[in-house]
Amino acid sequence: MARKSSKTKLEIVESENSQVLDERKKDILLTIIKLYLETGEPVGSRTISKRIGNALSSATIRNEMSDLEELGYIIKPHTSAGRIPSDKGYRLYVNNLMKEKENEIKNLKTEMNARVDKLEDMLKTFVKTLANNTNYAAMIAGPSINNSKIKYVQLSNLGDKKILIVVVAEGNVVKTKIVEFDKIIDAKVILDLNETLNNILSGEIVSNLDSEKVNDEINNLKKNKFEIKTIIEEISKTFAVSDEVDNIWTYGSNNFFKYKEFAENNNVSDLVETFEQKKDLAKLVEKANNENEERGLKVYIGEESSVNAMKDCSIVTANCDFGNGMKGTIGIVGPKRMDYEKVLKTIKNTMQSMNKELN
Repeated sequence: MARKSSKTKLEIVESENSQVLDERKKDILLTIIKLYLETGEPVGSRTISKRIGNALSSATIRNEMSDLEELGYIIKPHTSAGRIPSDKGYRLYVNNLMKEKENEIKNLKTEMNARVDKLEDMLKTFVKTLANNTNYAAMIAGPSINNSKIKYVQLSNLGDKKILIVVVAEGNVVKTKIVEFDKIIDAKVILDLNETLNNILSGEIVSNLDSEKVNDEINNLKKNKFEIKTIIEEISKTFAVSDEVDNIWTYGSNNFFKYKEFAENNNVSDLVETFEQKKDLAKLVEKANNENEERGLKVYIGEESSVNAMKDCSIVTANCDFGNGMKGTIGIVGPKRMDYEKVLKTIKNTMQSMNKELN
């Protein structure tokens, strides 16, 4: 009978003094660790046999367990016939888990960088097209990290009381942070922290990490409360330092000079400066994201935008979806007498072209 292949194979990271394990021992060791993490109970040969699909007899498994015990990867509690992982077993498991995740993260970063480069080039092209087709100023805000959902968290022990936190969010955004505790965190606790963090944070929006829901889940924990709270606070700080200004592309500010209402009020230079510096545009994008209706369109006339330099402007914004959970905002800025129908049509056509390009 074929063995079930639902388990991840251990690709052993050998130290100078460690013994090479064959595939059967690797499978049995991994099964013991997985079962013990799930139940907290010593693991016997019959339980292992059931988990791996009865491919090996209990006697064969017992012999392999004896070898693993002799090699120091598992130990036998005094009150039970089952086995539990030793520190050496945990170390082997964690080393290989780290290696696996590091490879995943490396691939994610490569994929992310390629996608970001493509996306940036595309946005630069489309923001120029928007401005040229409307004769107004245009902006496109790229994917906002703060609106992304967390996919998973991975912790790695760096030694000297330091832990590496790796967070992967939608759009394959990868953030890393090193946090130092006042004590050494052992391998078993690292595994527990990983499981707890992913249970709490998986699917959570980055900007909601300090929400009442997350805090309630932390407060209800029976163990590792301080460590979990500290790690989540560090993750939140890491995302908070993202500079949204660098995520906005603009074009066509020279078009402001074409309209006499701007030139005659002698404030066109302030308008251009505000548009090029982007700080107020970042605030406007956040405001639009919070206020836009489901259809994703919003029109701000005059002072409705809360941007002082644009009190004589109209601004049309629309939400756009870049796929993989990445969302952005398109904006057109012009005089209050802008051709709204043309602007809305241009935005619609641009979004269709962007979707086609991304797909």
